[in-house]
Amino acid sequence: MNDASLRIEPFLREKGVSESLRKIIFSIAHAGKYVSHAMKNGSQAYSGKQNASGEDQLQLDILSDMIFCDHIRSTRKVAIFASEEQEESVSISCVDDEQYAVAFDPLDGSSLFQANLAVGSIFGIYPGNTFLGQKGENMVAAGYILYGPRTTCTVATNKGIWEFSENAVGEFVISRENIVVTEDAKFFAPGNLRATSERTDYMEYVESCMTRQLTLRYSGGMVPDIHMILTKGSGIFSYPGYSAAPNGKLRLLYECAPFAFLMEKAGGAAKDENGIRILEKEITELHERTPIFIGSKNEVEKAVKILKQ
Repeated sequence: MNDASLRIEPFLREKGVSESLRKIIFSIAHAGKYVSHAMKNGSQAYSGKQNASGEDQLQLDILSDMIFCDHIRSTRKVAIFASEEQEESVSISCVDDEQYAVAFDPLDGSSLFQANLAVGSIFGIYPGNTFLGQKGENMVAAGYILYGPRTTCTVATNKGIWEFSENAVGEFVISRENIVVTEDAKFFAPGNLRATSERTDYMEYVESCMTRQLTLRYSGGMVPDIHMILTKGSGIFSYPGYSAAPNGKLRLLYECAPFAFLMEKAGGAAKDENGIRILEKEITELHERTPIFIGSKNEVEKAVKILKQ
């Protein structure tokens, strides 16, 4: 490859990704550059408002949402988008016969931002002009942007899964191909540990991870924790429900389905605690939640087996 083909748009073109889909992915990656800049130079204060899920918003949450909305509108390839920060989806003008629906979480884990820990943005791209009634397996692309010591954009389509890193002049260039997750896990990231106070099955699973000497790698953020699994090629991230939140807190459309798409493209698995594949779950509400166990296939099966007893 020459230097130009290492950039995200020409790289995806060489991989056979359609022009419309390339433009949407490029615009989302470009939005991430602005969010990254805003994180370095913006306010850490709360806005005094709440998002559609009832969570307190930082001023940066609102700004990040505006950035993503503006970039997605500008593509003229998207018929409808839905943001985790907004109650309803938004239909927009689309000049293409090839229509897409884009769901995104503009700043996942923003509470970690105040502690100067890594956070990210997540997106999923569906064919058509609706989300309701679709399943994650219908997606044509998904990805996330991680804002850490490096800013990276990991993208999966039906052509493969790749990582791009922002270079010194602000371009995303290919940094990793052939991303693979092994069937057995070496690491575990147990979310919602408060559930162990009432769920003996989840306590049993967490203790089994420790007994088997899996290494704990948990930051409190879904994006950096799953990025660790995709980078190390091994591990599991878990987030079950419990009495206060029977389906957990993670959204199917904005978080779990996109990561399930990515993980399966890397050879991993993503299921809920009943063993249902995340990508087979129909989207019935924009902000519905789901438990999730995601990562190395064999480890996901071990977790589900214990929780289904």
